[in-house]
Amino acid sequence: MSDAAAQATGHSIPRLGDTAPNFIAATTFGEVSLHEWAGDSWVMLFSHPADFTPVCSTELAEFARRSGDFEQRNVKLIGLSVDSIHSHLAWHQNLNQIMSCEIKFPMIADNNMAVAQLYGMVHPMASSTVTVRAVFIIDPKKIVRALVYYPLNVGRSVDELLRLIDALQTADKHAVALPVNWQVGDKVVVPAPKTINDVMERASHPEYERLDFYLNKRELVAAE
Repeated sequence: MSDAAAQATGHSIPRLGDTAPNFIAATTFGEVSLHEWAGDSWVMLFSHPADFTPVCSTELAEFARRSGDFEQRNVKLIGLSVDSIHSHLAWHQNLNQIMSCEIKFPMIADNNMAVAQLYGMVHPMASSTVTVRAVFIIDPKKIVRALVYYPLNVGRSVDELLRLIDALQTADKHAVALPVNWQVGDKVVVPAPKTINDVMERASHPEYERLDFYLNKRELVAAE
C-alpha cells in the first residue's frame, strides 16, 4: 500500500525519525495538546484495546506502579483507548480498589479514533473496533525514536520498555550504540569506523575490547 493510500484509509504509522504527529484530545486530566504537554520531556504514548478488560488491567496497574521509574528517566506517560472519559474514570477507580494503584498519568478518550488513526493503532485484521497495544517513544525534540506493537492477547513488558528508553538515552548522551541484551552498566558498542584512521585508532585504543576492526566495545565512565 502506498503512503497516500495508507493515509487515505487511516492505516498510516509514523516512522522512526518522523516528527510525532501533534493532536489535541480529551483526557482524564483535561484537554491535552501533545507537543505542548510534552514540553522538554520524553513521552511514551501507548494504546490499549479496552477498559475493564483483563490484560489491559494488568498493564495499566503495572504502568501506574512503575510510573516513578519513568519519571526518573524524564519520561511522561500518556495512554489511549477508544473508551469514553466516564469509562476511563470508572476503570481507574476500580483498579485502585482491586489492585491498589493510582493512575497519575492522563488517559486519552479517543471515542472517534482520531488519534488512533493518526498513529496507526487500529489494525483491521486484528480488530476494526479497538486499538492494538502500540507504544511510541518520543524524544524531547518530538521525534519518534521507537515504536513497538503487541497483539491484543499479549501484555507488554515494562522492564523491556524501560530498557529501551535507557538505551535510547544512553546512545544519545554518549554517541554510542548498544549491543544485544544491553543493560545499564554493560559495555557499549563503539560506532563502526568510517576511515582508515578510524580503523587504526580502534586497533590501538587501550580502553576498547576489540573483536574485529568493525566491532569494538568499551565501558562507559561514570564522569562521561
